[in-house]
Amino acid sequence: MRLVVDRIEMPGFGSIPLSRRPTPHDGTSGFAVGITAGDAWGRSVLPAGAESEHWSWWIARDDVAAQLVRSVSLVFRVVDVAGRLRMLRHGYQSWSPSDVAVFGEDRDRSLASGSIELIRAINQADQRIVEVGDELRSEWLTILVDDTNEPVLAAFNGGDLHDGTLRLRTGETGTELWCEAFLGDLVPAEGERRDLHDVLIAHGASADALLSGWAATVGSIGGARINADHQVGWCSWYHYFHGVTQNDITSNLRLADDWPFDVFQVDDGYQSAIGDWLTTNQKFPDGLEALAASIADRGRRPGLWLAPFLAAPDSRLALEHPEWLARGFDGEPLINMFNAPWEGGRDGLMYGLDTTIPEVQEHLRALAATVVDMGFTYLKLDFTFSPSFDGVWADQSFTPAQRVRAGFDAIRAGAGDETFLLGCGVPLANSVGVIDGNRIGADVAPAWSLPSNVLLFSGYSGTQPATRHAWAATATRSFMHRRLWLNDPDCVMLRAEQTELSPNAARTWAQAVGVSGGMVLVSDDLSLLDNSARELLDEAIALSRHSDNAARTGVVAAAPGLLEGAEPTVLRSAAGELVVTLADGSSKFNPIG
Repeated sequence: MRLVVDRIEMPGFGSIPLSRRPTPHDGTSGFAVGITAGDAWGRSVLPAGAESEHWSWWIARDDVAAQLVRSVSLVFRVVDVAGRLRMLRHGYQSWSPSDVAVFGEDRDRSLASGSIELIRAINQADQRIVEVGDELRSEWLTILVDDTNEPVLAAFNGGDLHDGTLRLRTGETGTELWCEAFLGDLVPAEGERRDLHDVLIAHGASADALLSGWAATVGSIGGARINADHQVGWCSWYHYFHGVTQNDITSNLRLADDWPFDVFQVDDGYQSAIGDWLTTNQKFPDGLEALAASIADRGRRPGLWLAPFLAAPDSRLALEHPEWLARGFDGEPLINMFNAPWEGGRDGLMYGLDTTIPEVQEHLRALAATVVDMGFTYLKLDFTFSPSFDGVWADQSFTPAQRVRAGFDAIRAGAGDETFLLGCGVPLANSVGVIDGNRIGADVAPAWSLPSNVLLFSGYSGTQPATRHAWAATATRSFMHRRLWLNDPDCVMLRAEQTELSPNAARTWAQAVGVSGGMVLVSDDLSLLDNSARELLDEAIALSRHSDNAARTGVVAAAPGLLEGAEPTVLRSAAGELVVTLADGSSKFNPIG
């Protein structure tokens, strides 16, 4: 199988045919396009024997009339396919599912009956339903493989300028791969040139080697923050959820003296409203500063959860600064999230801040600086996909990726370089170089799989909390650890009561976190944990530190056989190999050494 460059497509503007070694071409309808080809990846660390090429390209507006540009695609013909063509569909943000789909048999998730635009917007760069019925799409990167089992990787070398979507579809030349720079109704300035992220093509090595090499390359280009200490900690979410109280925090803090936690993080439930982060509700009468001091006094690093780009309709933030809210096409505040327990005046519907507005950026900078001054030097930043939605944004020169990145950059500026920033619900491509850790999967849950009668998100059930979903993402995205950030697989589940997770599945998940080398976090009421739970945690920490130390030297975890089925079943690192039975979460662990 080969990818042969064919043309550039600008929907609404024209099609530009290309030769094998193209030179700059003029576009149509007021745009010019330039492209150059190279034989090797810039600043590449691909394995020996891999063959690669990269394509650098740009667009420029050369007329007076303002025009919306939604996307521009570099189109490759997929030729010499032997047998079934499979595609690694990489998810858009932390929780978005990744899997392996078969072209011509599987369907894009947006085509599922009853799919909801809000859910599509959360889980795809382009929230619209695909236009080509057999299309499969992947975000940021993909691997294609046929029956020869010789993988071909196609990917973008960054994501801070724009999102990148890989669309496998039947086109005018047969099977095609559209490498789409998604610009999201951008309005370029007159005469402006926009450089686009390079498109990278590589083959001739294993899928594991291609993924690891790509991640190292992108991390190098993007200035990835990969040198933070290995993280072990506790957070309040998976036992207390929104109902957490100050007493819950202090009681667990007292019990934590004998536990190996570096970080102690307060999650959702302390705030007076979504958006009003500096004022606590009645469950936290002493306020944030006293809370941070109580954690620090016990020798732990204080951590705090924020959803910084959202605002409840009845929050002081939204009421006092309606001009800071992004707008829908109807002129009303843009709804960017729904979560019923947040209430907020509209039964859980949340508004999104317009991160293209300088005053909003300053608000985010000041918010981060304030909570850090209070003592919280570990910030979990959640639901950060919010600025990516279609809508009316104050500055239309920002792509969706740039809107997300502007919010993160403002928070980093306020938090300072020493604060650990953990991304969650974040478009992964947009965050390289600004965050230290990243959630790389769906939420865990006190159950291995979703109950058969629970299906909230048609087409996107893989985003729903389930430990099996977290396992699949941890194995699939294991190659990103210490290449792009520190991987956060999500919390281990240690408790033996108030859970439907079997002891075997709980051990599987703890060992998966350990073998991955990622962060190890606990979220149980410590009073419910016995000696066996502590032993399981100690095992996970030991495995994780072993694997993490190897990752620092370049030996990252991998998922052998990733392309052989829809979901991975094996995770391997310097710490050992874990083979998982997907049906029930049982497993076999083979330590190394």
